[in-house]
Amino acid sequence: MVTIEKMTSLHLGDVIALGVEEDQQQFVGAIDDILTIINAQIRPHVILADDQVVGFFLIDTVYVQTNDVATLQSLGLRKFFIDKQHQGNGYAKQTLQLLPDYLTITYPNYTDIFLTVNCKNEMAKNLYLKSGFQDTNALYLGGPSGPQHVMKQVYNSL
Repeated sequence: MVTIEKMTSLHLGDVIALGVEEDQQQFVGAIDDILTIINAQIRPHVILADDQVVGFFLIDTVYVQTNDVATLQSLGLRKFFIDKQHQGNGYAKQTLQLLPDYLTITYPNYTDIFLTVNCKNEMAKNLYLKSGFQDTNALYLGGPSGPQHVMKQVYNSL
């Protein structure tokens, strides 16, 4: 069973051990680098399968500051990944199905969530589309690995 939790110091050892395949590194980055951008506005979350950390993501509560398609009620989903040893088990799909309810409870003052997915990463884009995200038909051009599709999901009507 997959669950989502806010990351705590108890998860740190397991999170540091997470990684992705080399060809996915360009899209996600290294966990050591990801952990350096955590702050009061960019918050870490873990994905658990049977109480084992199998994935990770960040929720950016000030996404509007760096993305002009977002509003003050928008969150950003960043650095979403499943560890390379746990890929192929449906954990990403299950997590994305749980995400709307999790965000409604955890971030009740927000209504929608945005993400960007590299134009070269069709598999991830298709997963997000199947999970309720919509392509906004906008491109984010500020990423280090090329243009990215901007996607959005509305999950809370307030």
